[in-house]
Formats: sequence, structure tokens, C-alpha cells
Amino acid sequence: MSEQRTVIITGAGQGIGRQYALEFAAAGDAVVIADLNGEKAASVQAEVEAAGGSALAVTTDVADKASVDAMVAAAVAKFGTVDVLINNAAIFSTLVMKPFDEIDVDEWEKVFAVNSRGTFLCVQAVAPHMKAQKSGRIINISSSVVTTGRANYAHYVASKGAVSALSKSLATELGEYNVTVNVVSPHGIVTEIPRGTITDDQWAGILAEQAIKRKGSAEDVVGAVKFLASPGAGYITGQTLLVDAGLRYT
Repeated sequence: MSEQRTVIITGAGQGIGRQYALEFAAAGDAVVIADLNGEKAASVQAEVEAAGGSALAVTTDVADKASVDAMVAAAVAKFGTVDVLINNAAIFSTLVMKPFDEIDVDEWEKVFAVNSRGTFLCVQAVAPHMKAQKSGRIINISSSVVTTGRANYAHYVASKGAVSALSKSLATELGEYNVTVNVVSPHGIVTEIPRGTITDDQWAGILAEQAIKRKGSAEDVVGAVKFLASPGAGYITGQTLLVDAGLRYT
């Protein structure tokens, strides 16, 4: 990999994705801020550039193949290649908790389109570039709910389960090209994005199940992602790293 890598981050206009962009840029990487909200993506680009970093904001719908292909083409046109892909874009904070039998098919399909198909399409789009250079790091963001089977988020849980399973398959297929594919599964992370579906009592219950008794922050996840994107993680693939404060899985 070159000294300045090109790092694509989906859903980077806010929340944890924004933090990834700022941190990777601060480390000297060129970051591509792919987000459905073009204004937010441009705002993060401005933040990065104000700090002396290199960035490109691209309005992107990860559920749409043409949009994803155009985003990757723009990244390569500006920075020459793609070295790291962080599949962070997801539908979650806007979901209303409800029993599985109250989730309609349209909502189910929308969640899968972004969370699962979006991950698949982004990997498809960067794979030719990573294969050609025989190097690359792909980090797919899943969730602790895949293991806990959290109630009242059946579509989200299933979509993230698909991401975890897909990553195993992709790691097997891309390994011969020296491209690693790993998963980071966060838990209990709080950002500036409102989460009105979790009450104070629910938070108390969540924290009670953790070894570390506090809510997580975006910074808590960044270190794990940066490690898996680093040269030091070149012999690690097909793995899931839980960033979950020692959550008790029962």
C-alpha cells in the first residue's frame, strides 16, 4: 500500500462514520466521504480539509449499484486507487422498535437494501481495484445484536447477520489477492444522532450487562477499525472483533 492510502467510508456524513473520516485523515490518508446526504458529506470534507487533510465528498446511495459504481470511480479518478473500504452506512437510528410481526415487508426490504445489499455492492465495486494491486482492507460494520438476538429489531438483526456471514465468504474469495475482510461489531455506542427509541430504563439494563459500565463513543470503535485497516492486521481475515464493553452474552 502507498504511504497515503485512499479510504472509502460509507455513511460518513455523521456519527461514527464522520469520526472514521476525521481519524483516518488525521493519520495522513485520503478519505472518501460517501453519504446519501450530500450536504453532510460536504461538511465533513470541509472539516477534513480545514485540518489539512485530503477528502472527497460523494453523494451516494449504497443500495443503488450505479450510485456505488460512480462513487468508486470518482474516488479512483481523484486519488488513483482504493486501499481501504469501511462499510459503515446503515439504517438503524431511525427504526422504531416493534415486534417482528408488526414489521411490514417494505420496511424489511428497505433495511436489507442499505445494510446488506449496500455492503455487497460496495465490495463488488472496489474489488477489481484491490485485486489489481493485490492489496486491500475491507472492514464491514455489523453489530452485537447478531449475537444477542435483540428483540424488536428483527430486520436490523437479520440484515447485520447477513453482513457477518457475507464477510466470511468474501474473506475466502479475496484472500489470494492479499485483500482482508473483517467485521467490527459495536455495542452501546452513542453519537450526536438522536436515538429516541431507547428509554433511560432500557439503557440501565444495557449497561448492567456490560463489564465496562458506560456508554460507548465513536472514538471507542475507531481504534478497532484502524487496527484492522493497518499493515499489522495483514494476517487477519474473516474475523469479527467485538467492541462491546465486555457484554455478557446469555
